[in-house]
Amino acid sequence: MSNLKAVYLGDEQVELIHEASGQKILTDLPPDNGGKGRTFSPTDLFTCSLSSCILTIMAKMAERDGVDFKGANIEFEKIMIATPRRISKVIGIITFPDHLSEDKKKKYLTAIQACPVHRSLHPDIEVDFKIT
Repeated sequence: MSNLKAVYLGDEQVELIHEASGQKILTDLPPDNGGKGRTFSPTDLFTCSLSSCILTIMAKMAERDGVDFKGANIEFEKIMIATPRRISKVIGIITFPDHLSEDKKKKYLTAIQACPVHRSLHPDIEVDFKIT
């Protein structure tokens, strides 16, 4: 059994608990689905999981190369469709640290395909990455 727990708190909010560490995340129903949007929605966390996975793999690659990867980031936009309600597209803009060579950037982009979250996506979800 997993050490993750989800508890409905009422008022359209769910508390996610990582029981081993005690860390918690709240989710809320988004405004575009009739909610208040006070914090992350479940589909926001889906998109955050993808970006976190990719950056973690890139950082591990950089660590093996002896490269400082601090400051790398991905800004995401998720596109929702109504019928059936789901994420249809995720657009990511990757910003690498300024000191990275084009060869290193190209190498680290392979993390996108290696990411288990990306590999778990339904094929109908389009993922588009750009580099700044």
